[in-house]
Amino acid sequence: MSTKHVVRQGDCISSIAEKYGHFWETIWNHSDNADLKNVRQDPNVLLAEDVVMVPDVEEKQESGGTDERHRFKKKGVPAKIRLKIMREPPPDAGGSQESGDVIQSTASTPQDETRPDLPYRLEIDGQVTAGSTDGEGMIEFSIPPGARRGKVILEPNTTRAKEIPLMLGALDPVSETRGVKQRLANLGFDCGNTNDDAITEEAEAALRFFQEEYGLEVSGAVDDATRNKLKEIHGS
Repeated sequence: MSTKHVVRQGDCISSIAEKYGHFWETIWNHSDNADLKNVRQDPNVLLAEDVVMVPDVEEKQESGGTDERHRFKKKGVPAKIRLKIMREPPPDAGGSQESGDVIQSTASTPQDETRPDLPYRLEIDGQVTAGSTDGEGMIEFSIPPGARRGKVILEPNTTRAKEIPLMLGALDPVSETRGVKQRLANLGFDCGNTNDDAITEEAEAALRFFQEEYGLEVSGAVDDATRNKLKEIHGS
């Protein structure tokens, strides 16, 4: 028999599995969730009010002598996050900027230049980890499945320190306008409030910048081509 779990904002299959004592694959691959899996396709991207069926936990018994010491290891699959740190584009990507005594054209400056070997400090639910980005500007780390908030501080303890907040699990499907705006924001295209479906002037401008950047028809509207490219570039 299965338990019906109604998804709330911020839920994902990993956090639901942790709550009920399952591996995430057990729930995601359960036959009762076949329709949900077909619609959402990504276990980390659910929509509030989705229904997830959670099977009962099956007890497992192990035998052992009463006068002996036994060691049991709890298995688990931590959730993983990968971040790509990229250099911010110059204020006017189409003009020139002055750097000291040298005038440099920025028209051909790549806006996706990565930041390798960049020191960072990561804070997730009170746990702090320090490190540096790899050669491709990537940060990869494991988090508890139920984690909700965190932040990455780039170049900590310097005058160049920059804090990036992380809203863990709060990613709606790309089929929703909120999901489109959330992905735009994650990729550095500021579109204002990402928790509603309104296409404001900020959101329309962000869509235009994204569409121009990736060779799409520049309409400022949410269309299938834009959704597909967002999903491809964002990775989910």
